[in-house]
Amino acid sequence: MLSKYVKPGSKLEIQKVDRVRTNDESKKAPIYDTQVYDVISEDRMEIVMPMVQSKLILLSIDTEYDMCLYTENGLYQCFGKVIDRYKDNTVYIVLVELTSNLRKFQRREFYRFSCALEMKSRQLETDEIKSIEKDLVDLKPNLPLQRSIVVDISGGGLRFVANYKYEPGTLIQCCYSLTIDGRYKEYNLVGHVLSVQENPNRPGLFEHRVQYTDINTEEREEIIRFIFEEERKNRQKDRRT
Repeated sequence: MLSKYVKPGSKLEIQKVDRVRTNDESKKAPIYDTQVYDVISEDRMEIVMPMVQSKLILLSIDTEYDMCLYTENGLYQCFGKVIDRYKDNTVYIVLVELTSNLRKFQRREFYRFSCALEMKSRQLETDEIKSIEKDLVDLKPNLPLQRSIVVDISGGGLRFVANYKYEPGTLIQCCYSLTIDGRYKEYNLVGHVLSVQENPNRPGLFEHRVQYTDINTEEREEIIRFIFEEERKNRQKDRRT
């Protein structure tokens, strides 16, 4: 399976596995960007030694790492142990042996990425809800939409703020746009309002937490890819500063 999806040049993120969980971001192991150098077998691959600001990051031998692989077929995740380090011509190589199966990337599906995206929404009408109950999502076009701001997003849902509120349990149409791989795409998704809370510091401003109800696999992976790319851009900015 490894050679089926992962090719030389595939981008990846690698992070040391920390058995002690913490919510303190400053204490979490750093995530490094690098790429696959070669696939040796179905459980071994060579990766390029990560580098930060022209400095090699020496990944420790006999240490387990969490790897997220960015392939043409989407995002995949696995764990692997560094078993050797060496140099091939001018390239510093790390030999990794997989300690888990390769699986579709799930970590960012429910990881909420903080953002500030403009969104428009409306409450679904009765006949639209009936179509959804029959698995025939048929949204009416050109109905009035209200503006709001998405403050975080994930592959499973989003959180937005607005100067109006929907009742919990309401089904709404969520319309927003993302730029992925340099391409601009609009999304029209149905969301289930899980909770609504008024901002205690700003009366009249309501925070809504929404879970998607009709999102397909392709759309979900595109949103995850958007998060993946934006996180990487943010890390690159942090490194430059």
